[in-house]
Amino acid sequence: MPKNNTSNQDMTIFQKVKQRAKALKTEVFALYFAYRDPRTPWYGKVFAALVVAYAFSPIDLIPDPIPVLGYLDDLILIPLGVVIALRMIPSDVMSDSREKAEQELQDGKPVSWVGAVIVGLIWIALAGLAIRLVLRIF
Repeated sequence: MPKNNTSNQDMTIFQKVKQRAKALKTEVFALYFAYRDPRTPWYGKVFAALVVAYAFSPIDLIPDPIPVLGYLDDLILIPLGVVIALRMIPSDVMSDSREKAEQELQDGKPVSWVGAVIVGLIWIALAGLAIRLVLRIF
């Protein structure tokens, strides 16, 4: 029987995606340490804190069950936020932060309840706006 190269190729693609996801998680956690570092400029701290809070929030801005759009934040928004934050933080700070992140991530994924509150408030504000618009129409 001939071997199925497609399944082997799919497995390597899956492994690559899994490695990239793990690297992204490490980068986000490194941003957590970087925004707490006194060597990071204030604007880098603010932006990195927002990225970290959103990335580790148990609530997504766009819920995952929504087809296609549900994973938009995981595939585009978070990586884009990480790239922008990395440009704002000195490389020596990120190097130190990556080391701390790799050590700490062995204990498990952190959860940001502050991020959850922020996302929850955004949802409440959007719901209030939607209700207001519906009341104006009727």
